[in-house]
Amino acid sequence: MRTAAKALSTVLHPMLIPTIGLFLIFNLGGHFSYLPFEHKRLIYLFVFISTCALPVSLIPLFMLLGVVKSVYMTDRKERLWPTLFTSIFYGIGYFFLSRIPIVPSFIQGFMLATIIVILMALGITIFWKISMHMIGIGGLCGALLALALTFGLDLWVVFILAISIAGALGSARLYLNAHTPLQVHVGFLLGAGVVFCGSLFL
Repeated sequence: MRTAAKALSTVLHPMLIPTIGLFLIFNLGGHFSYLPFEHKRLIYLFVFISTCALPVSLIPLFMLLGVVKSVYMTDRKERLWPTLFTSIFYGIGYFFLSRIPIVPSFIQGFMLATIIVILMALGITIFWKISMHMIGIGGLCGALLALALTFGLDLWVVFILAISIAGALGSARLYLNAHTPLQVHVGFLLGAGVVFCGSLFL
């Protein structure tokens, strides 16, 4: 059971969520599905590098400097510097994406919303340990709902599946004693609310 909980936490790591969200946006219907492959590949590249590859690349350095003790960053204070640099990398990625004419405005809004929620999470982490995993999966659920409402897509089956996966991830985080129930619930609601509003209105 513990192995399954760790596996789920790894597969749905917050740094992978933007890329997973982008994949869903491109493949759940609407005009995004008709973008040329070359355009999709370019957007994938910018999003993956800025939201996953660059933040992950700094973890060994943080461990070497003693900023974090392990990749799990169980202590609240360990998460401050990695979260700060993650928000910077997200900002760099958004800067370049926003200047590429082929990038749809919905994806730009989705990326901007993720930056906002990360900055909010950083502020909260100064005082309290919030679940980054649940912020990530909550943001994904919020983006799916915004996608459905914006383009009139019937995504209820996918949305319900995403909510179910979020429940499983939350249970995994609790089983691993990584968070309290309140940290899990607040993380999900924060991610879902901010990314939903950002994707819908930004």
